[in-house]
Amino acid sequence: MFTGIVTDVGRIRSLEKRGDVRFVIGTAYEALSIDIGASIACSGCCLTVVERGHDKDGNWFAVDVSAESLDCTTLGQWTNGTRINLERALKAGDELGGHIVSGHVDGVARIVDIRPDGASRRFVFEAPEALGRFIAAKGSVTLDGTSLTVNEVEDVPAAGAGVRRTRFGVNIIPHTQAVTTWGMANAGDPVNLEIDMLARYVARLVQKD
Repeated sequence: MFTGIVTDVGRIRSLEKRGDVRFVIGTAYEALSIDIGASIACSGCCLTVVERGHDKDGNWFAVDVSAESLDCTTLGQWTNGTRINLERALKAGDELGGHIVSGHVDGVARIVDIRPDGASRRFVFEAPEALGRFIAAKGSVTLDGTSLTVNEVEDVPAAGAGVRRTRFGVNIIPHTQAVTTWGMANAGDPVNLEIDMLARYVARLVQKD
């Protein structure tokens, strides 16, 4: 489990296709403090550490990613040099600064607009149709591993008769932009989306047969 509070911005150092794809990720985390088999959220996707070490370029760890994860997340678009948000797994007694995050990505959203809003930046995202009903104003979402609060939600027409898309906005403060990948984001970028776990279970409870 995670909280959506990013603690490092890592960098893809290499990738190798070997059935699954192995990514080697450079990090500020001390390599010897990372256990083999540990879980690390990589831009919101919970991945298992299979190797770790330190060399002239710094600390690193490696993860294997299945074809399913590559297809259902933004991980299939990672290349050498890609910057990613990192968070280590929550430990008993740790401060819960964001919200409970599983690291199981539900789908890929897309940034449709970015504009200044005071000292912050207002991001507008478009969510996959099937996930729109789980997103609510003042609720939480996890985007690329970052716990964020939804400001507003609206349904907008999309291509196809009777089809609607959900757009929602969040404000990202200067500090968050500086310590995550959000300061490098652009309109059109895809992002990993995990809906709030509570919203998922509430929807299930009220679902009609």
